[in-house]
Amino acid sequence: MLNVGDMVPDFCLPNQDEEEVCLRDLKGKWIVLYFYPKDNTPGCSTEAQDFTAALKDFEKLNAIVLGVSPDSPKKHRNFIEKKDLKITLLSDEEKELCKTFGCWQLKKFMGKEYMGVVRSTYIIDPDGKIAAKWEKVKVKGHVEEVKKKLEELQSKA
Repeated sequence: MLNVGDMVPDFCLPNQDEEEVCLRDLKGKWIVLYFYPKDNTPGCSTEAQDFTAALKDFEKLNAIVLGVSPDSPKKHRNFIEKKDLKITLLSDEEKELCKTFGCWQLKKFMGKEYMGVVRSTYIIDPDGKIAAKWEKVKVKGHVEEVKKKLEELQSKA
């Protein structure tokens, strides 16, 4: 599990167009990396749409927004087209990045236990260090909170 102050190990994952996105290629930018359970589900759709609506604000802050789930690039493409999303979605089908960040956890639903993604968000600074993190995210108001934290971090940088 990674915490504030930790260096993020380099990673490469395919996006919705099956193009490889690597951390090393994003150095020098702020990154909002958010993990979510599944494409085309109510909470995940709302969160992705909220990030899309705020994308111009994040871009003005020299930040890139990346969503990560275990869904395939093809499912991501469908999700983007269906919900008119403008953000980049990364496919972590092997759940390696989810495990690295500690958001692949045992969950409970209706009395049953299963492994899944715990909704989490990280701000990674231009040097590749975790500057902020949220675990067990509640979608409502979250994107606004992330944006405020990013502005605060940049004012101190």
